[in-house]
Amino acid sequence: MAAQYAQAPLAPASVADGVAGITAGGRSPGADMSRKIEHGTTQFVLANIALFAAGLATFALLYCVQPLLPLFSQDFHVSATQASLSLSLTTGLLAVSLLVAGPISEAWGRKPMMAASLLLSAVLALASAQLHSWGAFLAARALMGVAMSGLPAVAMAYVGEEMHPRTLGLAMGLYVGGSGLGGMSGRLLVGVMTDFWGWRTALTVMGLVGIACGAIFWRCLPDSRNFVRSPLSFKTLSRTYATHLRDGVLPWLFAEGLIVTGGFVTIYNYVGYRLVVPPFSLSQTEIGLIFVVYLFGIANSAFMGALSTRFGRHRLLPFTFGLMLLGILLTCGGSLWMIVAGIAVLTVGFFGAHSMVSAWVGARAKAGKAQASSLYLFAYYMGSSVVGSLGGLFWTWDGWPGVAAMTGLLVAAGIAIAGMLGRLPAPQPEKT
Repeated sequence: MAAQYAQAPLAPASVADGVAGITAGGRSPGADMSRKIEHGTTQFVLANIALFAAGLATFALLYCVQPLLPLFSQDFHVSATQASLSLSLTTGLLAVSLLVAGPISEAWGRKPMMAASLLLSAVLALASAQLHSWGAFLAARALMGVAMSGLPAVAMAYVGEEMHPRTLGLAMGLYVGGSGLGGMSGRLLVGVMTDFWGWRTALTVMGLVGIACGAIFWRCLPDSRNFVRSPLSFKTLSRTYATHLRDGVLPWLFAEGLIVTGGFVTIYNYVGYRLVVPPFSLSQTEIGLIFVVYLFGIANSAFMGALSTRFGRHRLLPFTFGLMLLGILLTCGGSLWMIVAGIAVLTVGFFGAHSMVSAWVGARAKAGKAQASSLYLFAYYMGSSVVGSLGGLFWTWDGWPGVAAMTGLLVAAGIAIAGMLGRLPAPQPEKT
C-alpha cells in the first residue's frame, strides 16, 4: 500500500512511488506478466469500474457529514466541537485501523476485505441516519471508521498486484478520480438533499448509494490472480514501524501529513458555521456548492506533480504550504467571494502539499514502503481527527478569527518544516 489514500486523493504524479512501494514488498516482481490485467481488455474495464465506484462511495460516506455540522449542533443541542466528532471519530479510528487493515488483508484476501469494508460502511451509514441519540450516532460513525479502513489500505495493493505495469498509472488515476469525486459529491449532494428532505433522508440516500457501489464492486472486480496469502506477524510489523520512526526524515514527513490535513479539514469543518448566519445566511445547498472548489485541487495535483518532477519536491513543498496560508488569510475577508477564493486557494495548496509529501514518503522508505505509507496515513487522518475537533474550541473562543489563527499557526509550522526539509540534499532517484 502506498501513501495515497485520503479524503483528498493523490495526484497521478504520486502513483509511481506508490506502485514502487507495492512491488518492493516482494509480491509482484516475480509475477507472470501474462496473468496481469492489460489495458483494452474486458477485465481492465470491469476492474476500473469497480475501483472507481469503491473510491467514490468510501470518501462520499466519510465526508458527507462535514456540511451538516451546524445542523447537528442545532438538532442534537451540542457544541461545534462536539458536532465535529461525527467526522473526527471516524477519521481517528480509520487512522488507527489502517495500521493493521493492510496486514490483515495479506492473510484474508484483497477482494473480500475491500467488499466487506465498503458494504459494512454503507450499512452503518444507513443505521446512523435513524439514530436519535447523539451518543449512538457517534458510535455508528466511529465504527464506520474501523470498517472503512479495509478499502483504502488494500485498493492500491490490489492494483499493484493485478494490473500490468503499462496500465498502472491509468488504473490508479481512475481510483483517485473516484475518490476525489466522492469527497466532493458527498458534501455537495448531502447539502442539496438536506434542503429538500432533511439530513436524515440525505444520509439514508448516501448509505443506499454505498450499498449500490458495493454491489457493483463485488460484481465487477476480477478475483485476484497474483495475490499470495501470508501469515500475519505483528512482531515483524512493529519492527518495521520502529525502523521508519527512527529515520531522520520520515517522521518530519509524517508531521507534515498531520499538519496539511489538520489545517484543511478544520477550515472545511467550521466555515459552515460562519456562512449559515448573517450577513451570509447561506442555505445547505449554497454551502455545498462551495465544495466544487475541490475540482481546482484535483486538477492542480497533476500540475504540481509535474512541477515537482522538474524542480524537486524539496523546493516546491514550502510554496504549497504558503498557498494554504494565503487561503486561510483570504477567508478572513468580509465578502463571500473572498471567502470562497480563500477556500479555493487553500484547497489547491492542500492537494499539492499532500501529493508531494506522500510521494516523498514512498521515495524515502527504501524498505517496508507499505508500512511507511501506513504511518503517513495514520498521521494524516489523525490530523483530520484531532486538529479538526480542536478547531471547535477556537471557534467557541473567538469565532472565525480564532479558527483562522489556529490553522494559520499550524500551517506556518508546516512551512518551517518544509523549509528544513528543503535544505536537505536533493533526493537521489532510485535505481531501477
